[in-house]
Amino acid sequence: MRKILLTGGAGNIGSALANRLLLDEENEVVVVDNLSTGSLSKLPAKKSNFQFIKADSNNRREMADIMLANNFDYVFHYAALVGVKRTQENPIKVLEDIDGIKNMLTLSKNSGVKRFFFSSSSEVYGEPVSIPQNEETTPLNSRVPYAVVKNVGEAYCRSFQQEYGLDYTVFRFFNTYGPHQTTDFVVSKFLVNALQGKDISIYGDGSQTRTFCYVDDNIESTINALYSDRFVNDVVNIGGAKIYTILELANTIIRITNSSSKIVYLPPLKDGDMTRRQPDNSKMRDVLGRDLMPLEEGIQKMIDSTEFRKLMDL
Repeated sequence: MRKILLTGGAGNIGSALANRLLLDEENEVVVVDNLSTGSLSKLPAKKSNFQFIKADSNNRREMADIMLANNFDYVFHYAALVGVKRTQENPIKVLEDIDGIKNMLTLSKNSGVKRFFFSSSSEVYGEPVSIPQNEETTPLNSRVPYAVVKNVGEAYCRSFQQEYGLDYTVFRFFNTYGPHQTTDFVVSKFLVNALQGKDISIYGDGSQTRTFCYVDDNIESTINALYSDRFVNDVVNIGGAKIYTILELANTIIRITNSSSKIVYLPPLKDGDMTRRQPDNSKMRDVLGRDLMPLEEGIQKMIDSTEFRKLMDL
């Protein structure tokens, strides 16, 4: 049996990971989430190899009790304050996540965890000087608090491995969308507005470029990294490679949904809205072993998903 702790498991990516891990009866999964942004509705149905505990990973005492009561083989630390608007409006709360990262690494080291998986972000790259953004060669130059926290978290992972021998894998997530994604994020926000015939708001002129990764591709890549012992003490970009402008994304969603929504242009955001972003995802494609799902197929999959419609009350 593999005993796995997953923090932030009631969020978009975390809940998808929990569901996928539970397909293997050799996995025993404990999900921890404080439900500040996650939701119980995203969690798996009751299973004998699954347990949910409401707790805050930034609270060392709460996490120590959980980890001392179990003998975890692997830890996926996905808990974080997320969402561009939320993180910009609460910079001090964002920085508190550094305590949680340090807590989880210390407790993992002290309790014999074999490997620590950390959810970092494409935000660590900041405004790229060149694309695609490569794990080894692209500078990490973002200054916004959310990106700083992720960069510090990566440094903690490397330092704990160097000093204590705690193995790690860092996943740098680029835009990942799926049925459990809230409207804090661009694909789900545009999609809900389009399905409801509401205006779709774009910051600036919509020329910002992004890539998009359907959550199944994200999860299959990270699961394969676990099961095949790949990318130990390494960093992996997790994201699609095909570039779209935000305006193209909005028009694609309007077309797929046959929506009457109009596009409304707002002033550009002051911080946190990089003009372009594209990963070198060669490591991900290697461990995934197949092509990624095209954006239009992923959007249609979200539309057809009962989970998405329940979550958005459509």
